[in-house]
Amino acid sequence: QVQLVESGGGLVQAGGSLRLSCAASGTRFDLSNMGWFRQAPGKQRELVAMIASGGSPNYADSVKGRFIVFRENAKNTVSLQMNSLKPEDTAVYYCNSRVWGVNYWGKGTLVTVSS
Repeated sequence: QVQLVESGGGLVQAGGSLRLSCAASGTRFDLSNMGWFRQAPGKQRELVAMIASGGSPNYADSVKGRFIVFRENAKNTVSLQMNSLKPEDTAVYYCNSRVWGVNYWGKGTLVTVSS
C-alpha cells in the first residue's frame, strides 16, 4: 500500500521560508515522478513543482526562482524548499506520486503566510 506523508507546514510571515517534506512508502520511489500541488480556499488544486524519476525539476511560473524541489531516493523523500513566501502561497500542500500510470496523494499539510 502506497503511503505519502507530508510534514513541515505551518505559519510564517511574508518573506520567510519553510521546507516541506514527503516520505513515501510501499512504492518504487526511484521510478516515481514526484510532485507538489496546492489548493487554496475556493480554488482548484494546482501544480507547484514536479521532479521526475530522473531528477529533472519543473515549476509553476508563480514559484519559479522562489521554490526548489529535490528528492533523496535513498531516503524515499521529496522536499520543497519555499523561500520568499507570499500571502498568496497560503494553501494546503499535497505530495503526489505517479508511477506506472497511477497517481497517489498525501493528506496534505497547511501552509499559512501572513502579511
